[in-house]
Amino acid sequence: MNAVIGVDLGSNSARAVAIDPSGKVLGAATGAYPGAGGWPAGRADPRAWLAGVVEAVTALGERITGRPEAICVGGQSPTTVPAGGGLAVTCRHPAGVTGSPVEQHHAQRALLGPDAEPRQVYDWLMARLGAGERQSRWPGDPSLKGYGRRAATGEVIGLTDGGRRLAEVFGAQGGRGDPPPPGPGEGYGLPAGVPLVAGAQDAYLAFWAGGIDTPGRALDPGGRTGGLAVAVASSAAHGDLYTLAGPARGVDIVGGPVSSHGLMLEWLTMVTGRPVPELLELAGAVPHGADGVIVLPYLEGERAPRWNRRLRAEIVGLGSGCGPGHLARAVLEGAAYGLRSIADSLPVPLDVLVCAGSPARSPLWCQIKADVLEVPVEIPAETDLAAYGAALAAGAGAGWWPPPGAAPGGSWPRPPVTVVEPAPRSVYRETYRRFVSLGDAAELRMTDKESLCPTP
Repeated sequence: MNAVIGVDLGSNSARAVAIDPSGKVLGAATGAYPGAGGWPAGRADPRAWLAGVVEAVTALGERITGRPEAICVGGQSPTTVPAGGGLAVTCRHPAGVTGSPVEQHHAQRALLGPDAEPRQVYDWLMARLGAGERQSRWPGDPSLKGYGRRAATGEVIGLTDGGRRLAEVFGAQGGRGDPPPPGPGEGYGLPAGVPLVAGAQDAYLAFWAGGIDTPGRALDPGGRTGGLAVAVASSAAHGDLYTLAGPARGVDIVGGPVSSHGLMLEWLTMVTGRPVPELLELAGAVPHGADGVIVLPYLEGERAPRWNRRLRAEIVGLGSGCGPGHLARAVLEGAAYGLRSIADSLPVPLDVLVCAGSPARSPLWCQIKADVLEVPVEIPAETDLAAYGAALAAGAGAGWWPPPGAAPGGSWPRPPVTVVEPAPRSVYRETYRRFVSLGDAAELRMTDKESLCPTP
């Protein structure tokens, strides 16, 4: 059976999916990052990322018939890895965070020092698997100075060598805090000669997989952060909006990322001691509008549409009758209000929202987003759209379909979806207005002093 493999290097684990030429998902697997709990804030050991990718790909290889036609890795960005060794600077590090993705990469490079030989994280990983030292870039993205020779997403950049061992990466003895290396003779488990294909950052791959290739279609990539990206015609006037080339010819994408959506739920599990499934169940028993409780989801500041890193999360409207369910409901609704605020800042229509990532696995959260934004929500059967998008890039490298930017919308397969219809509610409209006003007031209170609870 013909198959290509795409890998999403996520914040907490690597996820691999295999698809066939029709776009059908043949299997999925995940790989953990050994030792991740001991990483300094905003830094990471890229060798553990490699271990996670290898674990996911080899596990998936046992579930499909025959060798894959191609492999592609994409993931978190901007994240810079020193090619010569050492800890990476991740997208959660404050270096350059107020700048563009290119500026953020260059700030990370400066932090690593002049001799770091910087690489994007997925390019570093592909080089370990056998690819050349290349710089994978999405159509229209400027090149990064010093990050290797440019390669377009979907371009073959090398072949798996099939002979290296993780022990070579971690060292024969390992070190304090290092994941244990495999025993003698244990290899990567990847067959030699499989084409390796240039990837892209996770959000771009998710746009591609979610079919954000027709004006009016939008995506929330989900995960710990999230955001809103809307497809528009390239001929339209975008003003000073942040714009990138869409996956389809003649389509651009506008919008922006947010800092903390899924992260707010993670925080709530930490302070309540209740797992996410229990919090979601409790939230479902709370009325729409959370009985007046509002959460500003600014744990790590905010990106779009406020672009103010010094903002901090707030909880407003708590009463003695409020419990964990009210907080959970307010977190879900606050994330939806944040998406609505981005949509209202864009001079383009929004016809449908595709929800991806782990938040898309919550029917309640998807319904809240549909109701607050007042548009239908599509929930893909494969919620890790970044991994599916990496598989699309691998398929382009295998010659199954065009690379991004080379064909009109609808030229690529998509996962099947479930559609959630909106039920607009006056309580959401009123609470959204209060959400925006509270955010405005929070910005007015800001001073030049450092926060008492700084971002890690």
